[in-house]
Amino acid sequence: MTDAPLPVTLLTGFLGSGKTTVLNHLVRTLPRTAILMNEFGAVALDHQLLQKMDGPMALLSGGCVCCTISGSLSPTLKNLWMARAAGDIPPFERVVIETTGIADPAPVLDNLLHDNWVRARFRLDGVVTTVDALFGMGQLDEHFEAVKQVAVADRLLLTKTDLASADTVAALRERLAALNPAADIVTVTNGELDPAAIQNLGLWNAETRSLEIARWLKPQRYQPARAGALGGKPATAPHDARIQAFSVVLDAPLDRYGLQSALNMLTSFRAENLLRFKALVNLAGETQPVVLHGVQHVLYPEVKLDAWPDDDRRSRFVFIVRDLEPEFVARLLADFSGAAQSHAGAMP
Repeated sequence: MTDAPLPVTLLTGFLGSGKTTVLNHLVRTLPRTAILMNEFGAVALDHQLLQKMDGPMALLSGGCVCCTISGSLSPTLKNLWMARAAGDIPPFERVVIETTGIADPAPVLDNLLHDNWVRARFRLDGVVTTVDALFGMGQLDEHFEAVKQVAVADRLLLTKTDLASADTVAALRERLAALNPAADIVTVTNGELDPAAIQNLGLWNAETRSLEIARWLKPQRYQPARAGALGGKPATAPHDARIQAFSVVLDAPLDRYGLQSALNMLTSFRAENLLRFKALVNLAGETQPVVLHGVQHVLYPEVKLDAWPDDDRRSRFVFIVRDLEPEFVARLLADFSGAAQSHAGAMP
């Protein structure tokens, strides 16, 4: 047992994309895992893995435990933690939350981050999204939920590649890379994958016990944006044309008040448009860099690093947005920070 928050992986993906097949493999290869499902009765986990059913909870082979998400996520996580502490279930070391095929990941992330009791005991390690190589193109065309699941992912698992043509797989890979440049794509055959593919995807790497900014941020994969006219992208184009992945680099140290104002405007009034952002920020008056992260209206607690990862002291942001021009976001950040600095300088 450890006092450190347990890592949580959110496993999402559109209907029929292979989430349960992946879960079946993970149960066999990743012991001491708690698996939470939205609809346990409707999901066909391999019956040979089930050892005992006790109400909504099942003990699985390999020291794993599986249960339904009854009501909201918080009570389920609390019940699991209490059962673990009491020795009623195996002392699991990680949690995998499997969502329904049309679920929006944002409410689950909100629950993990804004429940103080849960946040003290669990930490989000990453979002993993399964994508069907055979039908993924059509799902991305027809369902924005599928696009959002790809956009918020830290890792993409490409399934059923053996059923699709090489040209189809190549085109889908190119499309996924455009929608989410930072998410590495891992091919999965019959649900089999190295468990390491879904672990240590966040800022903190438990194996190396270090913060890995370059791997987590990957700003070099995004197209740079320059500050332009304030405005918004009209919502008339197809899904992919409405999605923009870009980076913003600001040279001067940023005023905290101005940056908070800009981000609050985005998360309060454009939450549906702000799919995801990450940032390494140089705040005026601070010697240590600050890491910021958000999904739609959900802002992660800021993380202050012990030191800069390199000699570059500029603030670096990466965004994935819908129906927002990159130039608008870049101008918002630049203008609000500059206005806040001027306002602070004018105060007595």
